[in-house]
Amino acid sequence: MSDNADLPQKLKIELERTEVLRYGENPHQKAALYLDPEDTRPSVARARRVQGKELSFNNIQDADAAFECVAEFEEPAAVVVKHMNPCGAALGESAYDAYLRALKCDPVSAFGGIVAINSQLTANLAMELTKIFLEVVVAPDAEKEALKILETKPNLRVLLTDKMPDPRARRMQVRSIAGGFLVQSGDSAVTDGDVKTVTKRAPTAQELSDMLFAYAVVKHVKSNAIVYAKDGATVGIGAGQMSRVYSAKIAALKAAEAGLTLKGSVMASDAFFPFRDTVETAHAAGATAIIQPGGSQKDQDSIDAADESGIAMVFTGMRHFRH
Repeated sequence: MSDNADLPQKLKIELERTEVLRYGENPHQKAALYLDPEDTRPSVARARRVQGKELSFNNIQDADAAFECVAEFEEPAAVVVKHMNPCGAALGESAYDAYLRALKCDPVSAFGGIVAINSQLTANLAMELTKIFLEVVVAPDAEKEALKILETKPNLRVLLTDKMPDPRARRMQVRSIAGGFLVQSGDSAVTDGDVKTVTKRAPTAQELSDMLFAYAVVKHVKSNAIVYAKDGATVGIGAGQMSRVYSAKIAALKAAEAGLTLKGSVMASDAFFPFRDTVETAHAAGATAIIQPGGSQKDQDSIDAADESGIAMVFTGMRHFRH
């Protein structure tokens, strides 16, 4: 933010308790859902639960993570989330197609996960969703026949939000810490192709398209975050590691376990590379292009490593840490 207009000296937030939850992150913790009466943005917090058991604290957090990620895309998209990290995301000709492509990224982790789509939930997609154990499904709307099919899974929570939120809309985020609260503006920045090519080889049109998709997904992965993508679908995701190169290695390992190839894929990183090792890992995995913020004192080392491997690399100038 350019000023402190959204960060007043004294901040007063009045919330309404709408639901007492079974427990918090763990059974020994108490929890409840509170809403801001003035915030009407389409969200999981305000969604209609049309079937299923009561939502848990963890269900709500995971569903929110999935819904906010899928809201990044205008094309039909699907996101599968586990423990607040996408374990698969994809675009498709329809939500049905996108879901099947997203599921391929990590079908093992999808068990017990949350699925969010950004278009109407159809009957054919509902049939697919009943084939594995899921905790929550989130969509803006659903066909009546789709809801009848999902009724065969009575414990599955189905949330309808009526609309999709604008990912660019300004909003405030508040997080509690011991003794106080941290307040920040939401990460509403969207990269629409305004990138800088820093290598000898510029990305192809397909590589750039995949990089922009992967960069939108990596924004929603816990840092340090690495996403491999190909043809509008994630093929490997590495999240939450203390070392960025290990996130890259884990993403490649997950792809191999899912039977997916990273040959011809692109890599997205939520922050810059402190060393050239992540570029070398991307090359070894088969990636041909990389999108990252840039800004490291050793950027040139990474650029040199990319040039040596024939990798196209672009800088966005925008970091997306997610703690």
